[in-house]
Order: sequence, then C-alpha cells, then structure tokens
Amino acid sequence: MLLDVMPLEFLISALVTLLVVVDPVGLAPTFLAVTDTLSPQQRRQVASRACLIAGAIMIGTALIGDWLLRQLGISLPAFRIAGGLLLFAVAFEMVLGLRLERASKDAEQAVEEHLHHMAAFPLAIPMMAGPGAITATILLAGQAAYRPAWLAVLLVVIVVVTAACMASFIAAGRIGKLLGVTGNVVLSRLLGVVLAALAVQYVVDGVRAALSG
Repeated sequence: MLLDVMPLEFLISALVTLLVVVDPVGLAPTFLAVTDTLSPQQRRQVASRACLIAGAIMIGTALIGDWLLRQLGISLPAFRIAGGLLLFAVAFEMVLGLRLERASKDAEQAVEEHLHHMAAFPLAIPMMAGPGAITATILLAGQAAYRPAWLAVLLVVIVVVTAACMASFIAAGRIGKLLGVTGNVVLSRLLGVVLAALAVQYVVDGVRAALSG
C-alpha cells in the first residue's frame, strides 16, 4: 500500500499546510469582488483559468523548486527557516485581517486596469499561488526529495487544493451568504493561528537540521 511507503503524517501535513495557506474558502469573498461585473458563465471561465494557472505554478515549484535551491547554493535547512518566517508573516497578516484587506484592494485595481487578465492577477497570483503557497510547496517538496511516492502524493494534494479553490469559486455566492462578514473574519483568524503554529514548526525543524548538520 502507498501508506506503507509514505508516512501518513506527510500526507496530512501537506494537505493541511496548503489548504491553510491557500485558504480556498477565504478567497470566495475576494473572488466575488473581482468578478462582480461578470456573468455567471464568465465567472466560471475566470475561475477555471485562475485554478489552472495557480496549479501549474505550484506543480512546477514542487518539481524543480528543490533543484533550483541547489543551483543557487541554498541549503534546505536555511530555506526552511526563511520559509517558516515568511509563513509566519502570512499568518500574522491573517490573524490581524491585513491579508484579505490588501488582496481586496489589489483585486479592485486589477478589475480597473486588467479586466481580461484577472484570472492571472490577482486570482492565480498572488492570491492562490502567492509567496506563502510557493514557499510551503518548496518546503514540502524538500521533505519529499528522493522519494517518488511522496512527491506523487504532494502533486495530488496540489490538485486537490486547486480543485477546492475551483469549488469555492463556483459556490462563492452561497459561501459569502452562509458565512457572512463575521464568519469570514472568524475563519480567517482561526486559520491564521494554525498556520502560525506550522510556521514555527518549520523554523524549529530548520534550526534542528542546521545544528545537526
């Protein structure tokens, strides 16, 4: 069985990390704001393109991110520490409500200036495949290095997270009404706390690996 070759902890860690960082449910209100003037059919087209672009970026990062680090002479422990600090910054913004506020402002600018490219910016980049998601993907790919089964599971997790974003975009109207303003705020804060804990764990693992090395 696959789970005999691959620890269940890695599967859970990868899924939870990417779901928290990308935050498909939290993207629904911003998606509504970006596509406010579009018809339902156009919204589906924009959503599918954004998910394809973001998925391709994250899959490419998982496949060549570790190789790129080696070419640049950056050790994985060092990147874990830096990545953990960056993820903690993202979590800090989520807890304080700064992330979605800035994303909404970027979205409003994109609608005015790049109507036909909103799938790429700001939906795919930086909202879905932003610095936090790319950092988390590289860190997870580093854990899966030289383990084809682990890497395959990571790619499946990326597809699952991207599909969750697509489902969230399709159901954005219903999700926004169901959660309401208070629900979105509470969910974002809770996810931010979880992400902060994961970020601290990345830093601890990086420091431990650097010292043992």
